[in-house]
Amino acid sequence: MTARLIIADIDTGEREVVFESDSLHFEAPNWSPDGRWLVINADGRLFRLPAGSEGADAVAADGAALTEIDLGDVPGINNDHLIAPDGRSFFVSGHDGHLYEVPWEGGSSRRITPDRDPELRFKHYLHGVSPDGSTLSYIGGGVDAAGEWVTNVYTIAADGTDDRRLTNDAFPDDGAEFGPDGETIWFNSERGSDTPGHAQVFTMALDGSGITQLTFDDRVNWFPHPSPDGRRIVYISFPPGTLGHPADRDVYLRALDPATHETRDLDHFTGGQGTINVTSWAPDSRRFAYVTY
Repeated sequence: MTARLIIADIDTGEREVVFESDSLHFEAPNWSPDGRWLVINADGRLFRLPAGSEGADAVAADGAALTEIDLGDVPGINNDHLIAPDGRSFFVSGHDGHLYEVPWEGGSSRRITPDRDPELRFKHYLHGVSPDGSTLSYIGGGVDAAGEWVTNVYTIAADGTDDRRLTNDAFPDDGAEFGPDGETIWFNSERGSDTPGHAQVFTMALDGSGITQLTFDDRVNWFPHPSPDGRRIVYISFPPGTLGHPADRDVYLRALDPATHETRDLDHFTGGQGTINVTSWAPDSRRFAYVTY
């Protein structure tokens, strides 16, 4: 298996492989606010590498371009991680189900999320940070009174206060991310269909009201990422009948115009889990990064 980190231009379609590895299964690129760095995870760890041509020079080095970030006391991470809008820190989801903040240069970590009733087996999955860096959006997963696993959309202040549930129902939700206005949440949900797994793209207000469906096709659509200028949404589209967001599927990257609801294909490859679990837009709203396998 070869993992390739690709940068694409959404207008021209031009694509550049900036890093690849046959030995490191890396995932979920973030782009730094200054446009200089890409951040990826692998093996429970977090790494950064130069974006663009400087990173491309290291493609054959199979890891030489990567700098590991010291996560302090975080007990390993998954592919739900983000860079703070001011570029000074990372927000990450730990293997213990909690959210943490880590300085850009690494070192001591700070746990953000509180403990809950152990019987709920509650997990926090980070997906968004507000434009001003004050609030995080996440998917909270836990068991209900019947012992069934349920997920809902939440927000929490970056200092760990004001933890709010925005949805409260049995529909599986995921990928909750702030729009660039800071007043909307984009997410994928199965609430638009009676078919298990048939996720589509939705948006809602920051208070959980006004839930609106934006895609209506027979494919399974996950992880909508609004561009910084709000003009386009990139998401990943799985084959009909896909349950969840598995790896190694025949997927499309698609762009959605939120004004017209029109979609177009950007790329077609083997991918899925790890391709774009978190926002991967460049600050110029023209380029985006993703991983193929």
